[in-house]
Amino acid sequence: MYKNFSFTGARKIIFGNGALETLAEHIHELKASRPLIVLDRNLSKTDLKGKVLDILGDGCLKATLFDQKVEAEPRLEVADEGVKAAQKGKCDVVVGIGGGSAMDVAKAIAVLAANNGRAKDYLGLNKVPGPGLPKIMIPTTAGTGSEVTFTAVFVRQNLKKKEGMNSPHLYPELAILDPTLTLSLPPVSTASTGIDALCHAIESYTSINASPMSELLSLEAIYLISSNLRTCVHDGSNLEARGNMLLGSLYAGLGLANAGVGAVHSLSYPLGGKYGVSHGLANTIMLPHVMAFNLPGTLEKFAVIAETMGELIDTLPLREAAFMAVEAVQALIEDCGIYTTLEDLSIPEEALPELAEVAMTVLRPLENNPRKLTIEDAIDIYGEAY
Repeated sequence: MYKNFSFTGARKIIFGNGALETLAEHIHELKASRPLIVLDRNLSKTDLKGKVLDILGDGCLKATLFDQKVEAEPRLEVADEGVKAAQKGKCDVVVGIGGGSAMDVAKAIAVLAANNGRAKDYLGLNKVPGPGLPKIMIPTTAGTGSEVTFTAVFVRQNLKKKEGMNSPHLYPELAILDPTLTLSLPPVSTASTGIDALCHAIESYTSINASPMSELLSLEAIYLISSNLRTCVHDGSNLEARGNMLLGSLYAGLGLANAGVGAVHSLSYPLGGKYGVSHGLANTIMLPHVMAFNLPGTLEKFAVIAETMGELIDTLPLREAAFMAVEAVQALIEDCGIYTTLEDLSIPEEALPELAEVAMTVLRPLENNPRKLTIEDAIDIYGEAY
């Protein structure tokens, strides 16, 4: 019998080659005219910035750029600085363009600009007091799904940890997904963001809070990502594969927004907060090991994942079929050239217990996990990843 569930997400989603060209039109639809454009530093050095400004200029829109402060793992203070830029420019809509970092910063700026307080006041669940400025998110990676989620994650440097804002007020009014924007993404970034999206799909599919609707999206995301990521990494100009990857990332984002993620994220957050490991790479390192730990919690679902990723499981006992999902993920990571250990990242082995202690404080993903995890388990999993 199906359980009761609700399903939420971005108010409107536009997907297609060349969709970026509609940006000015949709800003007008939101009855806005002074956009704040949030770009990360790297994208700011590319032709994309000029293209976006041309599109807005042709639409008679006066834009304010916030493009020099956004880093790969953004600090909490960056959101507060972005609010000042928005207020100075009298901005009435926020457009985030880039990977998860730029979009997370943009979502936070939008709610901060319309509510009193600083970014640190809104960390946690449902701390945002009211709606923010309208938000338009435009991903340039097929990875985070931030364009359709209610979360913005930041590094708190003074505490050496990552924390997130989680509120329905962070859902974007519009997500514009244009596969052509992902064509220039380098192989390494394509690989790590792609496995990040796969992690979202697998964790949301196996979450104890998954619903029939979220499962459909998560499972289709697993299929699209596992079928197209290798091509995108090794033949980045393949637009069909790029489009399938971006669609898979979108589905995974919708899945995680509604079902949540699991222990991979709890264990990856300390790697980013303390050692600056990118979110995609941290998830990539931890994913196979957490999957192996989680197997007893939901054997049937892992068997379905294995079959969805192309493994032949018909003649296998259930547990062996389920473990094929772990092997399929490991093979995909290796084929994409990003298989890495914690030791390779120069993380000291003696730091593993401390990492585990921090991971156990990242409660929401642990609560979604299909198998209960103790601090001893966390230390063991870090040890397997070492």
